[in-house]
Amino acid sequence: MPRQELEQWQWRRLRRALDRAKRSSPLWAERIPDGITSMAEYVERMPLLYKADLLASQRSAPPYGTWPSLDPVHGVRHHQTSGTSGNPPVRTFDTERDWKWITDTFCTALYANGVRSHHKGLVAFGYGLFAGFWGMHYALERMGCTIIPAGGLDSKTVVRLLVDYQIEVLGLTPSYAMRLIETAAEMGVDLARDANVKVMLAGAEPRSDFTTRTIEEAFGARVFNAAGTTEFGAVFMFECPSRRGACHINEPTVIEEVLHPVTKEPVGYGEEGVRVTTGLYREGMQLFRHWTEDIVVKRPHSDCGCGRTWDFLDGGILRRVDDMRKIRGVSITPVMIEDVLRGFTEVKEFQSSIRTVRGLDTIHVKAEAGDITGEAASALCGRIAEEFKREIGIRPQVELAPEGSLPRSKWKAARLHDERQLAAHA
Repeated sequence: MPRQELEQWQWRRLRRALDRAKRSSPLWAERIPDGITSMAEYVERMPLLYKADLLASQRSAPPYGTWPSLDPVHGVRHHQTSGTSGNPPVRTFDTERDWKWITDTFCTALYANGVRSHHKGLVAFGYGLFAGFWGMHYALERMGCTIIPAGGLDSKTVVRLLVDYQIEVLGLTPSYAMRLIETAAEMGVDLARDANVKVMLAGAEPRSDFTTRTIEEAFGARVFNAAGTTEFGAVFMFECPSRRGACHINEPTVIEEVLHPVTKEPVGYGEEGVRVTTGLYREGMQLFRHWTEDIVVKRPHSDCGCGRTWDFLDGGILRRVDDMRKIRGVSITPVMIEDVLRGFTEVKEFQSSIRTVRGLDTIHVKAEAGDITGEAASALCGRIAEEFKREIGIRPQVELAPEGSLPRSKWKAARLHDERQLAAHA
């Protein structure tokens, strides 16, 4: 669809969505200005929606607050955010039509990544309250694929399923992919040789380039990126096979602005900013100009060359505003720490925390490194500290942890804990 037609389509969908929300949702009735007549006017006059606004609404009328545009009795599913940021979870429900739309957006992503009806898929996540890979499960089913749900199964069983059933499509978090690589090695299984994975969707948390390369080499498969949010309800972007890191925005179903994190003014193509989302389809819980905290760089569709007319986010979600921590003037994110630690083949898993020691903020790193002890352990800790200092600019305290002592998760891994905040509230 030519860009001009796409923009006209978006405005028609948006106009209907605004009208419905203003009539049906107490939250939106207070926030949507009267007489919006164009997309430009919408961007200029519609206030930004922050997570705090949704949480305040929930507190006023639990569990969903004044946000819904329909009576929750029409909901067929309940999901909520993970709460890994330390805030209470945002709760949502979806109607039957909403869930069909959510499934369709995941189908779009999977088909773009090369998934077809003859493939077998395995979704390795906990099937809990997080929306996460629920959409992938139903999308694979909708596309005619054979789907194996692996929630609740231990990692050795998952590895055996991958090999025995020659699974071609695998959905999981990057953290759990690394866990499966570790488990397969313990079992004497070469995933690239013995399994048959072709397409991997590794999402729900940021991953470094090193982690991506490690997963692809171990599985012998292409790792794709895709993302959605509980607040939006569906997949808003997917990585294009034609250009590494080009995550096309599903623009017929979402409007994505990129704003300066401080001034809140629009930034141009190629500039970093915060992603602001407007949904065009969801009927139960509508979303307009949601400030996501996601740092992204938008580029024009023509930079990809695949033929799609949808703009893309270069590298997907680069980081989150609320993931950034400053330590002695140095800005640090979890992905930066991961990049350093994944460079050491001895490190199987890790956790890091920010602590105040004798009045000075510092990073404490705990790493699993097998059965390394004595002088070898001290040498490894020293090398990690040196590389950390060289790449990030701060020398951490490094401690080796017993094998298997650090948590593994099928969901979002929280590997950076700011204990300064905990101490302040104690």
